[in-house]
Amino acid sequence: MALSSICIAGKQLELDKHGYLADINQWQPAVAEHFAQLEQLTLTAAHWEVIQFVRDFYQEFGTSPAIRVLVKAMAQQLGPDKGNSKYLFMLFPQGPAKQATRLAGLPKPARCL
Repeated sequence: MALSSICIAGKQLELDKHGYLADINQWQPAVAEHFAQLEQLTLTAAHWEVIQFVRDFYQEFGTSPAIRVLVKAMAQQLGPDKGNSKYLFMLFPQGPAKQATRLAGLPKPARCL
């Protein structure tokens, strides 16, 4: 069963039915750290780069990127070393689009299962 809320810095933040932050405006780095801990990830600079990338993508396009779109957009902006699925799955083994957007406080990408 998915959590309905998380407590960050003494404040309850509501989650949607998929376990993603319900209000993207309540996101803060501590949210990413909390979700990473639940998912047994240790966030590195590479993780933060992807988290910030998906947040910027959402701000520009109003949607969370699905994996193919994420790979293509990252390749264009950050180069082929970072814009490939092997690299992204190494960072986010549960699925780069799904996991990175959750940590970034964004809605679940429409095409993720």
